[in-house]
Amino acid sequence: MKSLLLHPDCAKGSIVRIDAKIEVTAKGCRALFISLGDVERIKMPELQADRGRHDDLWRTTCFEVFWQPVGGKFYREFNLSPSSRWACYDFDDFRAGMRNAPAKVDIDVKVTAETLRLEANIESDLPVPASVALNGIIEDADGINRFWALAFQDGAPEFHSETCRAWSL
Repeated sequence: MKSLLLHPDCAKGSIVRIDAKIEVTAKGCRALFISLGDVERIKMPELQADRGRHDDLWRTTCFEVFWQPVGGKFYREFNLSPSSRWACYDFDDFRAGMRNAPAKVDIDVKVTAETLRLEANIESDLPVPASVALNGIIEDADGINRFWALAFQDGAPEFHSETCRAWSL
């Protein structure tokens, strides 16, 4: 388990800490994100009966995994929403060649007043060794998104940056 960092340009918000981990499984990976703080003060996407693929999940509270096989420019992005919806995209290089990628994702969410826990079981072709980013976007009730990651490059938050891929598998 590693703690994510709040981007230095973000004001503190309702969430004071996010811990995350990832592990390789026989069919892909399992990711866990645990957010601690005043969970009742964040915008939480409602749990959806339609738990499939959806775009633009990153616009509000969600978590992300970026998976880049070592030695290449190609990477895969997963967006994981507390609504149980998800998205998966492939890129040929930094923000280039974006397209839907094959995956099956099952998301389990548990919420209390102080904790938002999201666990995702991801079935997808995920070669190892790999460099991985674990990110969080938390939208507070004030409508402001706060950005969390293992590491950030200088400047504005940019989750597609290789700097964010600070977990080696």
